[in-house]
Amino acid sequence: MDDTPEILDPLPRSDERRTLMHVLYAMHTVSWLTFGVLAVIALLVNYIRRGDETEPFYAAHHRYMIRTFWWTVLWGLLTSPLYLLFILPGALAHGIVGLWYLYRCLRGWLRLVDRRVP
Repeated sequence: MDDTPEILDPLPRSDERRTLMHVLYAMHTVSWLTFGVLAVIALLVNYIRRGDETEPFYAAHHRYMIRTFWWTVLWGLLTSPLYLLFILPGALAHGIVGLWYLYRCLRGWLRLVDRRVP
């Protein structure tokens, strides 16, 4: 007879994934406070966990966050030359890109709460 104690998982796997998604969305959403450092960390976790993901629902959310990050970087780079004209057009363009990033993060997060694909 086996005397080893049975190890019980304290949380179902789905609850762990859901909690991780909430943390990642939070990191992306408040990343402007850290000048994008939290977004880069969250992006790395998105890439790592997306490869291991077996549930399409959570894989879709990882993809959504990854795409949101890279589209924001692209739009940020494309609007950077506006700073050469004057500071105001560049700041306005980056403000719009930042608001779009915030919108995408909140939209994805709310869809996660509603258990919907982004």
